[in-house]
Amino acid sequence: MYAILDIETTGGKFNEEGITEIAIYKFNGHEITDQFISLVNPERDIQPFVVKLTGINSNMLKNAPKFYEVAKRIVEITEDCILVAHNSSFDYRILQTEFNRLGFDYKKKTLCTVELSQKLIPDLPSYSLGKLVRSLGIPVTDRHRASGDALATVKLFKLLLDKDSNKTIVRDTVKKEQPETIKPKHLDLIRDLPNITGVYYLHNANGDIIYVGKSKNIKNRVNQHFTGTSKKAKHLQKQVSSVTFEACGNEMIALLKESDEIKSIKPYFNRALTRNVFTYALYKFTDENGYINLSLDKADGRKKSITTFTNKQSGTHFLEKMVEDYNLCLKLVGLERTNKACFNQSIKKCIGACIEEESAETYNKRIQELIKKYSYEHQNMIIVDRGRTHDERSAVLIKNGVFKGYGYFNLNHQINNIKILETIITPMENNRDTQHIIQAYLRKHPKLKIIPINLEA
Repeated sequence: MYAILDIETTGGKFNEEGITEIAIYKFNGHEITDQFISLVNPERDIQPFVVKLTGINSNMLKNAPKFYEVAKRIVEITEDCILVAHNSSFDYRILQTEFNRLGFDYKKKTLCTVELSQKLIPDLPSYSLGKLVRSLGIPVTDRHRASGDALATVKLFKLLLDKDSNKTIVRDTVKKEQPETIKPKHLDLIRDLPNITGVYYLHNANGDIIYVGKSKNIKNRVNQHFTGTSKKAKHLQKQVSSVTFEACGNEMIALLKESDEIKSIKPYFNRALTRNVFTYALYKFTDENGYINLSLDKADGRKKSITTFTNKQSGTHFLEKMVEDYNLCLKLVGLERTNKACFNQSIKKCIGACIEEESAETYNKRIQELIKKYSYEHQNMIIVDRGRTHDERSAVLIKNGVFKGYGYFNLNHQINNIKILETIITPMENNRDTQHIIQAYLRKHPKLKIIPINLEA
């Protein structure tokens, strides 16, 4: 659990500043669960430049509570939390100074979003909160007021959690939160898990991730792990000490994230899942008469494929549908072996490419349309799907036919500006598994929104 905060102060000499406003949002990694926002009477003068910057003046604070009156609420909302702030050393120092004046020893673990941003989003011109969130397309209201800046930090931290592909933040958090008491029961671990689509992580007592999985219903799937009776399941059950998860919003993001993190984290219990998720692929070749033929064959990484399939049956079903959708020849797509006209030509469903009655030029145009739609080769596009909340959408970026990664956005200008889009995207490796996941998902969801992008914009 995190307590994301922002503090406005009077300014002045080091360790003589007073708090004028404080905002704290309790955040579980997915959503805000509690909040505390208040003006504070600092019982001292406010520096003129601070008044000009924040708009907070002494008259506004005359009837505001003094720090000792809000101290208990601050302790309560930050209990068992890691403090998160933009330049956390400043906010944490101010809090400790105020508590020290009351004779209370206030100690917390902290995370700094400046340091995290520099690590996870390198090479930006500025890491000040205002310029950073602007470059990421994150909207900010009430800049230089505690609530507005703290909310912007929540959104920034959520993005940083997405970009933390090694799960360093989550692992460290789990390790810090591990109670030095009896091991929790499995029922306790699944109690607060949601019934949503996403990726889940099973951790051991050291916070290390020992298993990564994806599901359309995280709670039910983790429960299956804990009720399994196989030798592997029982071995896993003995080692699990905590469970974390990430909402994905849709199955494509969940599949991509699961595949990527199994490869990068290499959890002990995922060893059997590092193999390819497809076995058959669709290839093309041009025959002696100039017609583009399609061929379904076992996947071969040395050969360039149009798209891939989990098994031969799914590939055959796809070809049968393409014959209908694009009016293709059964013979030229490899579904019928004959030296004569294909069956569909005899019932007037094939225009006659198999016996050269249709020209190679017109037939090949339809084949090229199919290839363009299902291979995304050389294309620049964004695949838009459901996000994690009702007002959010996910974006999968394909650049020059190469999968670059995924991200989430709330505002259209975030994906219409290629520079902002590439900044909010969580990078992922482009490999045969990711290509298969994306292509299979596009086949399954043909009405998915796809936006062509102009790289010159």
